[in-house]
Amino acid sequence: MEITHRLWRYLLLPLTLAGTLSISSAAEVTPAALNPAALIYKLPDQIPWSPVDARGGQQAVVVGDPKKPGFYMVYTKWTKGNHFSHPHFHPNDRYIVVLQGTWWVGTGPKFDPEHATPMPAGTFVTHFGKQVHWDGAKDEDAVLLIMGEGPATSTLVKEE
Repeated sequence: MEITHRLWRYLLLPLTLAGTLSISSAAEVTPAALNPAALIYKLPDQIPWSPVDARGGQQAVVVGDPKKPGFYMVYTKWTKGNHFSHPHFHPNDRYIVVLQGTWWVGTGPKFDPEHATPMPAGTFVTHFGKQVHWDGAKDEDAVLLIMGEGPATSTLVKEE
């Protein structure tokens, strides 16, 4: 009986591998197979990023317009090299997912990147509207997905 179970395991292993390979190749969809009335997409190399600004940040708007009322989503990249925003707040809540790297955050009007809190990839953060915070990247790029209701203005706060 034990030999029969071992034999089945050895026979099922190649079948499982073959099934996995066929699933992964089925996931490669050609654009012609998709109905644009059902969905649209942009591959990473098709997403237009802004140039790096003076703070060391870049943005790519993927949904909506953060300058106007309504829902928006933007990718934000903080480039490595101790690039940070200074204390500020936004009028509305913002929901952020750290997609890549480590994002460093702090709260309040005291700007102190040495005591920022690290948020590794996979972290979900809520910035509450009208609450002072600052953030950025240290020794590696940090890529974020930021979602919220516009307009997504930013008001600087006097630093302590």
